[in-house]
Amino acid sequence: MAFPLLTVTAAVPALGALVTAAVPAARREAAKRLALGVSLVTLALAVVQLVRFDTGSTAAFQLTESHAWIADFGVRYELGVDGIAVVLIALTALLVPFVMLSGWHDADALETPAEGGAANRRWRPTQGFFALVLMVEAMVVVAFEATDVFLFYIFFEAMLIPLYFLIGGFGDRAGEGDAGAPARRSAAAVKFLLYNLAGGLIMLAAVIGLYAVTAHQLGAGTFSLQEIVQARASGRLGFATVTERALFLGFFFAFAVKAPLWPLHTWLPGAMGEATAPVAVLITAVVDKVGTFAMLRFCLQLFPEASKWATPVIVALSLVSIVYGALLAVAQKEIKRLIAYASISHFGFIVLGIFAMTSQGQGGATLYMLNHGLSTAALLLVAGFLISRRGSRLVADYGGVQKVAPVLAGTFLVGGLATLSLPGLAPFVSEFLVLVGTFSRYPAAGVIATLGIVLAALYVLVLYQRTMTGPVREGVRGMPDLRPRELAVVTPLIALLLFLGVYPKPVTDLVNPAVAHTMSQVGRVDPKPRVPVPDVPAQQAPVNDVEAAK
Repeated sequence: MAFPLLTVTAAVPALGALVTAAVPAARREAAKRLALGVSLVTLALAVVQLVRFDTGSTAAFQLTESHAWIADFGVRYELGVDGIAVVLIALTALLVPFVMLSGWHDADALETPAEGGAANRRWRPTQGFFALVLMVEAMVVVAFEATDVFLFYIFFEAMLIPLYFLIGGFGDRAGEGDAGAPARRSAAAVKFLLYNLAGGLIMLAAVIGLYAVTAHQLGAGTFSLQEIVQARASGRLGFATVTERALFLGFFFAFAVKAPLWPLHTWLPGAMGEATAPVAVLITAVVDKVGTFAMLRFCLQLFPEASKWATPVIVALSLVSIVYGALLAVAQKEIKRLIAYASISHFGFIVLGIFAMTSQGQGGATLYMLNHGLSTAALLLVAGFLISRRGSRLVADYGGVQKVAPVLAGTFLVGGLATLSLPGLAPFVSEFLVLVGTFSRYPAAGVIATLGIVLAALYVLVLYQRTMTGPVREGVRGMPDLRPRELAVVTPLIALLLFLGVYPKPVTDLVNPAVAHTMSQVGRVDPKPRVPVPDVPAQQAPVNDVEAAK
């Protein structure tokens, strides 16, 4: 029996979460170290997945596991990874230790003034914070690994619960002095939960509909992605046009909420604005990728004809997300909300690349998921360090930071330049591929999408100018520079942004076969060049240098 690597990769953080939560209250530091150690073990397992993944294999999924689960309803415990999934699992496992290190003191004791001027110590559940982070990691890993639709749905929905408590229970300390902060935090958590639950309920109806169709045509219902795809390819399973479109919309709606795509995006700015910076990284750099990943794995492969039917509308929604998110980012007064709207714009690029239905577009979109995770994590975590020092999320409360904390300002600049896709940094390659893939099939959409690049330069550079340059503001004087623990968080992210910016081949070698498989399932090929190449008569053919010399 083969070693169940995929199961173990998800089980380690899940068990670690339970053990961390059970650590006695007085041993908070031990709980932190335990959780960090568990996350590093998970990272090591993700690296083993990368090493064992064979880029030359023609199999749709590798490292597969399949066991009977709820046999009466055709539900199986089926796991498998393609190149896209293995890259996103590695991203998740890489970012979680940085989330923990950057939030090392986010659940420590708080000093709150009591009546008469005395200070009371209010404890937040440190063990609970780190246990919830590990639980989110476990559920996200299973979502990337699941090849059974019902199994995926369970963890797609279950990850909302720990995130709800992370948003509502562990808010940004910059708002602790505001009496209205707990209410805003609670409202943001509830909005996040309701939006995503609504999307999940619609998806559940589509999942049940998918089972009913397979039961009717195959004799036994199934949720297995591979069985359904193979049955469609062999002609044993077919969808009526109306049925396929309805099922596609049910799946896509849930994934568009998670992504998030305009106009289903409104939960994200509030959730990121009220959460701590590490939790905001967990939301936008890890969890939201499940939505765009699922569009590739489930929407396109289960419903290829409906995907092509919906493409014009989805491309239009993506363009709105790109421009709308960028415009609102320019207008933001709070740092984390600005980054949230920038992420909405970036997710528009990812969805645009997926539904451009070209190998360059989908390859670029997959690479964008990875690079957006790295760049947004770098920018958000440095922004979190900045906010924790000053105690304010407002851009107007900063100025002259580069004079008192040059390393902090420099890392913030690199994170910002990566966000605007500066050449030489990793997001540039992915954004370029998305635009090339879009131009080749939808030239007008490609032209409109480039506006997002211009606006990104505007909101990033204006943010840096207002916070880091100019005279030193009173509240910034004496601000300490990055500490060793904070440098340990930021330095690897910046190194990866630089490395993948000049040499993305290791990632593209992993994702390109999966993209080719998806394109074949949808029945799309790359469009031919629009400019014809004239045939050159033989007598006019160019001669080589030797013949010219003669």
